[in-house]
Amino acid sequence: MSVATSPWDDLLQGEEIAYTNTEPAREARLAPLPDELHPRVGDALAAQGITELYTHQRAAWDAAARGEHIVVTTGTASGKTLAFNLPVLDAIAREPKQRALYLYPTKALAQDQLRSLSTFRLPKLRAAIYDGDTETERRWQIRKWANLVLTNPDMLHVGVLPHHDRWGDVLSNLRYVIVDEAHVYRGVFGSHVANVLRRLRRLAKIYGAEPQFLLASATIANPGELVERLLGVPATVIGDDGAPRAERTVVLWNPPLTDEALGLRASPLGEGSRVLGELVSRDLRTLLFAKSRKAAELIHRFTADRLGDASRLSPYRAGYTPAQRREIEQRLSGGELLGVSATNALELGIDVGLLDAVVSVGFPGTVSSLRQQWGRAGRRGHGLAALVASEDALDQYFMREPQALLGRRVEAAILDHENHRVLDGHVRSAAFEAPLDDQDREILGDTALERAAKLPELKHTDAGYVWAGRDYPAARVPLRSTGMDAFTVVDRSTGSVLGLVEHERAYSTVHEGAIYLHLGGQFRVVALDLEARAALVEPFSGDYYTQAKKETMTAIDQSQRAERRLGLELSFGTVVVSEQVVAYQKKSIHDQAALDIVQLDLPQTEFETEAIWFVPEPWMTEDLDSQRRLLGSLHAAEHSLIALLPLWAMCDRWDIGGLSTNVHFQTGAPTIFVYDGHAGGVGITERGFEAFEGWVEDTARMLQGCPCLLGCPSCVQSPKCGNLNEPLDKAGALALLERMSKSR
Repeated sequence: MSVATSPWDDLLQGEEIAYTNTEPAREARLAPLPDELHPRVGDALAAQGITELYTHQRAAWDAAARGEHIVVTTGTASGKTLAFNLPVLDAIAREPKQRALYLYPTKALAQDQLRSLSTFRLPKLRAAIYDGDTETERRWQIRKWANLVLTNPDMLHVGVLPHHDRWGDVLSNLRYVIVDEAHVYRGVFGSHVANVLRRLRRLAKIYGAEPQFLLASATIANPGELVERLLGVPATVIGDDGAPRAERTVVLWNPPLTDEALGLRASPLGEGSRVLGELVSRDLRTLLFAKSRKAAELIHRFTADRLGDASRLSPYRAGYTPAQRREIEQRLSGGELLGVSATNALELGIDVGLLDAVVSVGFPGTVSSLRQQWGRAGRRGHGLAALVASEDALDQYFMREPQALLGRRVEAAILDHENHRVLDGHVRSAAFEAPLDDQDREILGDTALERAAKLPELKHTDAGYVWAGRDYPAARVPLRSTGMDAFTVVDRSTGSVLGLVEHERAYSTVHEGAIYLHLGGQFRVVALDLEARAALVEPFSGDYYTQAKKETMTAIDQSQRAERRLGLELSFGTVVVSEQVVAYQKKSIHDQAALDIVQLDLPQTEFETEAIWFVPEPWMTEDLDSQRRLLGSLHAAEHSLIALLPLWAMCDRWDIGGLSTNVHFQTGAPTIFVYDGHAGGVGITERGFEAFEGWVEDTARMLQGCPCLLGCPSCVQSPKCGNLNEPLDKAGALALLERMSKSR
């Protein structure tokens, strides 16, 4: 089928279309079922109409049969689940006493997998979910009889490993550990999970087992490296996708300009609802991804208003019950629903069957994530995959440079399990679970033993380092934060805990008066209790957001690497970032106009992290002669570099901070810093150091291509600037970055 005869042909004619292309279909590559597969498992597959495997599924089986750890990293809907299920189901069919542990990043995904496993109807398979929702009276039963336990890293961390004596039978018979959606385990969360998995390996070994790890991941640049960082062991990468793919039209849709001088564009939510409404009116089954719960709900409402009928539309987001989710999925896959607007968080594992179109409103943060969303389009025939751009610098860069998105290699997932802020809590936890000694170096690593000697709560005995405290330390280590002194965000109207904010970020994100976003909902901070480490919030329906004004200083602690790159000396090392939030600004949601500035009196905070920094050569800034022009140029360059770093490191711009100054007290010269926003660092800026040339060239190209004159939200303005985007000099930043690029 050609684009000209597609049902969306007339929709792709307007000025909003920045790019369109058709990707060809791909035939399936098949392999026979293994002869040694247990007959009962073979019969269960036949009952589902499966008589052959895709080539990557067979490759996964063969590698697992050789005893190797594996990671399957193929496209969306390519059958990764069957690839890791087959070895597990075969092992349990042969010996029901063997155990398997399945780890999912969310409870909902574990529910989906349990339903999937039940369709095999294997008599000796006893699968059960063990998570925070599991009733107390059922927990001991699951430990006793389940041979396939589905859980999440958080529950493994606080509910299983510290109480391993109750799990002795499971650990001693543990044959397989499945880690699905492995690409999620990056940054701070991934660094914690890497330590949890090492603690699991250690305890299994103590109980006499050495389980095989079977992982599945979206396509990322470094799957083998990610597994080695997560587990501490090498893995075989299965990445040659043998699954079929339908022909697909790819569209980049840019909302029209509403104010050329200011670079303002029409609302991406309005444009997303327009696209969704047009596709639904053509009877096309469509899934739309939005970046927040509120956005998903608004797009649903806007689309219903356009069509005058919501009967074939539904939002789909976190906060719904499993029963509500199941109903929406069944109505969509059955054809009763045509248009569903979902949050990005639910791109993982949504089982919605065959779709005609997928629309992503706003770049989801990584090329890998976008491809995972788009992979659902066209499962039964020619599909449509569209990205509706926001005004964010990265989105607009892709609209002008489509190949920077479509031709780009997917990002690398990075983590640092040896970051002391992360590692120390797990060293304490491991010592609580069993005495730590030199034999643990093989699994936990040398750094863990070095830290054990320095932690005052650990006591050195003949058996090794043991926990000398009264509580159990795992309870004090949240997996989604680097600090143990994080602030709790509490909805005072319900008493429920909405989330945790790291101490070093609390004053800028949950100060009194701040508008706090949680799963797309808006809350206003009514009180920040510094002693109790708690922020009390209440639901907020106003039409403004807040931006903190900060005074920041970055001090170089230690330079670990320095190289001559792009005509200047580029350094990577540790820095100490000191911040003081002095005020916040209220800004209109509709037009970003400044409404008010409110002064604050908060303590200064500081944290150590990793950074890159560089001093431009004098000739690179020679015509930026006034102090304000120089500072504006450095500031704009810093902002634009931060906006583009997520292209090279699998992170969000909110994970990165920066500082620019016309005279730094240590370098004595104009200096730009870009640092990891998490204490201790998680490898983001180290990735920037390695990719510096491409990163700078991309950033210069982004500035060059932005049509605004003085700088706008699509290039140099940052939504989190501590100086409220003053001063900024787009032309000066472009001149600096172009001069650096030409020094290659």
